[in-house]
This record gives sequence, C-alpha cells and structure tokens, in this order.
Amino acid sequence: MLIDTHAHLDSNKFDEDREDVIRRAREAGVDTIVNIGFNRETIPTTIELAERYPFIYAAVGWHPTDAIDMNLETDLAWIEELCDHPKVVAIGEIGLDYYWDTSPKETQHVVFREQIRLARKVRKPIVIHNRDAHEDIVRILREEKAEEVGGIMHCFSGSWETAKMCLDMNFDISFGGPVTFKNARVPKEVLAKVPMDRILIETDCPYLAPHPHRGKRNEPAYVSLVAETAAEIKGISVEELVNLTSRNAKSRLSLR
Repeated sequence: MLIDTHAHLDSNKFDEDREDVIRRAREAGVDTIVNIGFNRETIPTTIELAERYPFIYAAVGWHPTDAIDMNLETDLAWIEELCDHPKVVAIGEIGLDYYWDTSPKETQHVVFREQIRLARKVRKPIVIHNRDAHEDIVRILREEKAEEVGGIMHCFSGSWETAKMCLDMNFDISFGGPVTFKNARVPKEVLAKVPMDRILIETDCPYLAPHPHRGKRNEPAYVSLVAETAAEIKGISVEELVNLTSRNAKSRLSLR
C-alpha cells in the first residue's frame, strides 16, 4: 500500500471536496498520509485531521517562510507538547527558504537550529524544507548534530553531491511530482543513485502535481504516479517500489 509522506490536506484548496479527495486516495491504494502542520494556523488543522482519520498522521513544525512570526518561547513549547501526541510522528517541515523573501535569513537560521535541538530533545525525526539553500542546510544540520535523529529531505531538488551528504547524516530522500516532469534531469539522476532503502515518495499536495496533472491541484492519489516513475528509473516493478518505500516510511516515521 502507498504512503504519501508529505501532504497538506488541510489547505483551503481542498475545502470544497476534501472528503472526495481522501476517498480517491484510498481507492488509489494510499494506505497512509502524513499531513504537515507548519505554522500557527495549520498545526491545529493538521492535528484535527490526524485525530479524525486513523490513516492520517501528523508532523508539526515551523516553516522557514513563517519564521519571522514564530515566538521561540511559546511556540517551541507548543510543538514540544504536541510531540507527545500519539499521531505526531515528526517535527517539520522546517529548514531554510531563500526563494521567498518573507523572513530574514538570520531569523530562519535561529528558528531552524532551535527546532533541530528540540527534535534531539524529544527524539523525533525532522522533515526538511530546502529551497535554494543547500549549502546552509547541510552546514546547520551538521553543526546541530541532526544525524542523531535524522529525518526526511522533503521533495528533494538538490544535486547528488548534496543528497549523498544528507544520506550520510541519516536522512532519507523523498521525491514528489517534479521527478515525473519530462525535463527533470537532475532529480531523475539523483533518484537513480539513492539506495533502495533510503527512498520515500510524496505529493506535497496541493502543490507540485505530477505529470500529466502538472500545473493543476495535486492530491494524495497522485502519489501512485510518482511511484510509477520511480519504479521505471530504478528498473523494478511498481509493486516492489511501493513495498520498499512504504517499508522505508514506516521505519523512518515509526508508523503503525
């Protein structure tokens, strides 16, 4: 059964048909969905989804684009408290985003470091958001000893050299819709080299819909299209790819 390791089902883009979207995911063979709460608004809605559906789990953290809005004392304490919730499996998505100019780099660095330290304290894996910040992401992960908890490089977009450094730091590499794009040479090359036991798949829905839905709203059912492309690149059957990525996700996130 498929596992979508990164979704945003609480997005307002699903307000009109969320139940139908979830039903289609189940019909497509999606057994488990990890929904991501990444700021003051989406953390409660993510927890609500996880409590409502037995097959939906939660990750909670503070997104780098919202770093400027984070109260380090109260919001970190809130995240730490939520880490005791039985459906919370990771801290994330956290990291750095140098594309959107919404939070100063220095603020992003502080928020990122504090959440890595919290993850080490509560022994939870972390889900990394990285946009145009490969060098600083790797450096901070090393400096903060993130390998002690490891985690997931969400919707990985970097080079094989960056991927290898992340693998060496106890991070799995997750691929989403972009790996299915016809011009996605680098993600395909990276996927071909990542060891079988370190690959995860995701949608990041409602964003980054895979081919042939590129440019439209993404949804968890489409993780099957990512699986098909990954299987082709790896030269194995789709069933084998689904089984191994599900096993990887269960191991990394302690999913039941």
